[in-house]
Amino acid sequence: MAINPNTQFSNGAVYTADQANRFPRGVMAYNEVTTTDSTVTVEELQIVGSSFTAVANRYYRITYYEPQIGLPATAGAFALARIRLTNLVGTQLQLGIVQNAPATATSYSQPTVWVGTLTAGSTVIVGTLSCSSGTASATRSATAPAQLTVEDIGPA
Repeated sequence: MAINPNTQFSNGAVYTADQANRFPRGVMAYNEVTTTDSTVTVEELQIVGSSFTAVANRYYRITYYEPQIGLPATAGAFALARIRLTNLVGTQLQLGIVQNAPATATSYSQPTVWVGTLTAGSTVIVGTLSCSSGTASATRSATAPAQLTVEDIGPA
């Protein structure tokens, strides 16, 4: 579907509902977690977004951010950050990977972003983490929380 942006407005022009609907609607859901999870092995929920009503034919930008993922001292160990619909087994929208090259414990920040359209109706987005070998940790605090943000960025 072609994007249908607004054109420049001029003095005296009539502002229509159609033009208003072309603007981005902004943040639709925002959640954060400040508690550290130091036992990340198999895929597990890290953050559950607030329910929001998705509208068909609109683009959404979803950002799942982990401020610090600590990987074990295993060469090639990696953590997978996923954005999913609804729950732990819901449709995967995006996957982000951080990986150790040396056999040294290493920490990374992990932003994972998805842009696309969603089915109309009540929607919940979740962020999950898993570790390929050993145990990873997701370190967070009040000043460095894990965040999940859903933004309406405009019509598709």
